Amino acid sequence: MIKADNLSKIYSNGSVETVALSNISFEVEEGEFVAIMGPSGSGKSTLMHIIGALDTPTSGAYVLDGKEVGKLSDDELAGIRNKKIGFVFQAYNLLPRTTALKNVMLPMVYAGIPKEERVERAKKLLEMVGLGNRITHTSNQLSGGQQQRVAIARSLAMSPAIILADEPTGNLATVQGEEIMAIFQELGEQRHTVVVITHEPNIAEHAQRIIYLQDGAIIEDSTNHGRRRAKRGGE
Repeated sequence: MIKADNLSKIYSNGSVETVALSNISFEVEEGEFVAIMGPSGSGKSTLMHIIGALDTPTSGAYVLDGKEVGKLSDDELAGIRNKKIGFVFQAYNLLPRTTALKNVMLPMVYAGIPKEERVERAKKLLEMVGLGNRITHTSNQLSGGQQQRVAIARSLAMSPAIILADEPTGNLATVQGEEIMAIFQELGEQRHTVVVITHEPNIAEHAQRIIYLQDGAIIEDSTNHGRRRAKRGGE
């Protein structure tokens, strides 16, 4: 599903060059739940932008679902971001005075999916994340954990190849964060490919596999045999 082959990313500012990533190589199979972990400045945000087709490497190749992303046009990249990747951000990025249902429907509106199908699919996704009774609530009427559930439902709207979550529990209390990680674990068990970017060890421990970054390089890539199990619950 994901293949990174000797990825490097170098930022230039005049005569000063900053190496954000240095010869990164790894693969993620379909249905894997992977955490990419590292401290601030490790390169994980840069790698997240490349995986999400928001940036391209300086050298090396990134292949997503069989396509080399660096060779695609701007229109093709926009299509990949809308259809192949479901994004979940720390700040939720929901429309504040818009209902949960309409927030989930938004990617489908851009894709031109008929309204009846959009509504039906959005309702099913909100039910799946435990918000079937909140579909008419606006974002600012929901708790942080509930808003993140809406964001996860929205990320699944286009049946993406991968779900890419950037610090998805960063703004949440511990209990709410555990509930969000339980949803990601369930998605992994349903054969969704999930990649979570985090600096928190307790969050990474929920994944099947952890890739550790430091100073722009992978220092460890290991299967998480002691994987934690999070429990879904009400708020």
